[in-house]
Amino acid sequence: ARMKRFRRHGQESHRDRIKQELYGFNKTVEHGFPHQPSALVFSPSLQLLAIGTRSGAIKLYGAPGVEFMGLHDENAAVTQVHFLPQQVSGCSTHTHTHLLYRPEECCGNPLSHAPFTPVTENTFLVTRVTAVLTHSSGDLLFLGTEGGHVFVLWDSIGYWPNTLTTRLSIMMLKPNPVVPSLCSLPEDYGGRRSLEHVESLQENPVNPRQVLIGYGRGIMVIWDLERQSAIKHIPATQQLESVWWTEDGDHVLSSHSDGSYCRWMVAGEGTQMTEVMTLLIECHFPCKAISKIIQLPTEQGPPFLFLSGGMPRASYGDRHCISVIHSKTHVALDFTSRIIDFFVIRDGPDYTGDPSALVVLVEEELVVIDLQTEGWPVIQTPYLVPLHCSAITCSHHVSAIPLKLWEKVLSAGPWPITGGQNLSPDAPQRDLLLTGHEDGTVRFWDASGVCLYPMYKLSTAGVFLTDAEPNDNMNQCTEGEWPPFRKVGCFDPYSDDPRLGVQKIHLCKYSGYLTVAGTAGQILVLELNDEAAEQTVEATVADLLQGQEGFRWKGHTRLEVKEEPVMFPPGFQPFALVQCQPPAVVTALTLHSDWKLVTFGTSHGFGLYDYQQKSNVLVRCTLNPSDQLAMEGPLSRVKSIKKSLRQSFRRIRRSRVSLRKHHVNNAAKVQEANARLEAELAEMELAPVQRKIAARSSDDSFTGLVRMLYFADTFLSDSSHHTPSLWAGTNGGSVFAYQLRLPPVERRAEDPVTAHPAKEIQLMHRAPVVGIVVLDGLGSPLPEPLEVAHDLARSADMQGCHQLLVISEEQFKVFTLPKVSAKMKLKLTAIDGSRVRRVGVAWFGSSRSEDYGESGLTVLTNQGDLHVVSLPGVKLQVQYPCIRREDVSGIASCVFTKHGQGFYLISPSEFERFSLSARCVVEPRSLVEVPSQTPSTTLPRAQPDGPSVEHRYTPTAFSRRIPAVSIRP
Repeated sequence: ARMKRFRRHGQESHRDRIKQELYGFNKTVEHGFPHQPSALVFSPSLQLLAIGTRSGAIKLYGAPGVEFMGLHDENAAVTQVHFLPQQVSGCSTHTHTHLLYRPEECCGNPLSHAPFTPVTENTFLVTRVTAVLTHSSGDLLFLGTEGGHVFVLWDSIGYWPNTLTTRLSIMMLKPNPVVPSLCSLPEDYGGRRSLEHVESLQENPVNPRQVLIGYGRGIMVIWDLERQSAIKHIPATQQLESVWWTEDGDHVLSSHSDGSYCRWMVAGEGTQMTEVMTLLIECHFPCKAISKIIQLPTEQGPPFLFLSGGMPRASYGDRHCISVIHSKTHVALDFTSRIIDFFVIRDGPDYTGDPSALVVLVEEELVVIDLQTEGWPVIQTPYLVPLHCSAITCSHHVSAIPLKLWEKVLSAGPWPITGGQNLSPDAPQRDLLLTGHEDGTVRFWDASGVCLYPMYKLSTAGVFLTDAEPNDNMNQCTEGEWPPFRKVGCFDPYSDDPRLGVQKIHLCKYSGYLTVAGTAGQILVLELNDEAAEQTVEATVADLLQGQEGFRWKGHTRLEVKEEPVMFPPGFQPFALVQCQPPAVVTALTLHSDWKLVTFGTSHGFGLYDYQQKSNVLVRCTLNPSDQLAMEGPLSRVKSIKKSLRQSFRRIRRSRVSLRKHHVNNAAKVQEANARLEAELAEMELAPVQRKIAARSSDDSFTGLVRMLYFADTFLSDSSHHTPSLWAGTNGGSVFAYQLRLPPVERRAEDPVTAHPAKEIQLMHRAPVVGIVVLDGLGSPLPEPLEVAHDLARSADMQGCHQLLVISEEQFKVFTLPKVSAKMKLKLTAIDGSRVRRVGVAWFGSSRSEDYGESGLTVLTNQGDLHVVSLPGVKLQVQYPCIRREDVSGIASCVFTKHGQGFYLISPSEFERFSLSARCVVEPRSLVEVPSQTPSTTLPRAQPDGPSVEHRYTPTAFSRRIPAVSIRP
């Protein structure tokens, strides 16, 4: 017995070593657009873009594949981000702190494992920071506050890179000594409180000794650092929004809350400046504020002028615009969401040449405009792509894509942000992530590497007559409209018919066949075509109720198919359509391109469709007679928040368009639409709470809902003849098996396919069936259709006995085939009370040996935990916490890959990528070489992170004059 225990311990130790070589959990990279961005900055010298978010994250992006991320401990919004020499600065208005991070300490490491290292945190500020200026010398930091004070920080020992070990000295400029030192001030500016907060801090581009302080009330003061006094003042009377000092140092541009901007001559002697005022919109109506203004010169020709906002409130107050003016060209870029910030990238070795690109961060996307190409086109972004242009409704991952599909990649323009080096190795294979959206589109993404590249967009709306109104666009321009608006950006979540929403996707990567199923019971079958084609798509109706009496559908109507031919562009083109009746949401979908069959399921039953002959093979009703809720439909039983918002916004949009067309007052209409929106939101029901783990009865609602459909070539009738089969699993724990008879290849187009009932299994616990897998004689899952024919998998073993693995929400159960007798099971719910929400079959290769690997099940539970279950032994191998159990949408959106990775939504616009495999890991490996800040390598001040050699200012005298106050970080 002692020897037996010793041997068993040795076997367990060996198995533990194998587990370490096979499995390893990592959250590797975040794909998509940051949720709720709040700050933007760009470093020309590093060629890095930084974005701060309301959740406290700071994300850095360089060349494609170069990504870094830092996260505050507290969930505080990042309001400003600034680059300092070898550091990044982030300010939070909620915590009154100033944080410094060293990005070089995470170079070469994965994003999720190397957040920025906090260098120092100063909490000496007693009020909110409203403006920040990083001086071109690299030695001074100016902080303007809500109370009108300006704090000047400098390193009393050396340059900023030594902050980790040095003390910071600070001086505070109060409004009292700044303003009284000036003369001839307007009477309105009496008292310190009238100045309000510090709105802007700007450095003189030709004289770094001078800093402009702009106060919210409108007054601007030029402060001389050597004299320690104000030398000029600009007595603007309108609320100040932003300030820009022109590159020659002669003029200051200020923008204001009334939609005006002013040009002030500041060169020469004298303390009081003169102004020249110009209105952006030459009209007599009130305008919105110009929140930011930038003017940049060109080598030949007039300068570029960029203005954010300034639109007339009455006509265009709902638009988010940036006006670009260059010579006689004037374009108002009209964005679909609120503008956060923008900057301009310039050419030249010192980044002081002509403007080359305008980068705009709006609330829902990043838009880059090419300023050097005629027409100023939009540049396709290689990352930060808004995955949620229309809300994501489903996802589908396909590994190892053949080259034929891959050739559909859309070529992107030159990307102007090139900082850092991508050290990640080339992807071992081509992977696709397909996302279905609420507007009926399917988007193809290159998921092979760190960046999620957009490859192809497919729209299913062209097949149907829908409620979408493409001509009802609030951004359309009428002839002669001024300023000339141009819609940019792709975020538009309110332009769809909710019945178009894509619910299920299945792609055969070998044959090029794709099937897409939607909210209104529509199933489209598409094929890949290199040329445009005009054709009519006829619908085949599948009556899933099978003539049962006493049922009446109360949900949405089905989509009407266009009768006339439709021109489809090259790519995936629909050629067959199945319409379920009733038109309920499609809950399960599987394609077998070798057999030319598609199977689909809803809450009422399932069907089998032959897309070669365009005819139904099988229709089976699974509806429980007591289940009346299945007849109401999800869009009638529980109102959709997105649908209600969409309808209400559409009403508002119609009223605004009507106003511009007929020139009538729409205030009453807008108020009425808003009132209806509030009433609809008040009537909305909350999502039902997840049911407790308890015994289920056959009277439960939606027991007939089809959760799983599966094709298999296996043994059903006897152990000597294997035949094609179809398996269906329902929400009530039932499994139906059908034997399929396919005609010979030469008669496939004429003879019908038949399906005959073969087996039926009823699980004792009646838990929903979420997965079905057939294992061959060697215990391996059956290969995918056409996978063996393309020499990418070995043939299934047909000599031994096959096994059927049925996965329910509560357990894994193995049956022998063809007798369907229980062999073994694993009760997951009995162990920790969790339920299976997602399951997939994956291959886990060893990280030490290229020749060894194991098949396993990847499992996600309702607790947010990930499990790996071995095959064919059905034993738990590893368990990792991944998603918060409160994050229901994240758990519901999870999709697994065939090589042990996965994706899930962490926000409406971001996928979190994770890996359960020790070998297959896709993560950013980047290097950013920080240039040394010496007088010989510094850059001109015109950019935000570098001084010029001739204008470099050393604050030695300034430091001696002011008593230093040491503040320990």
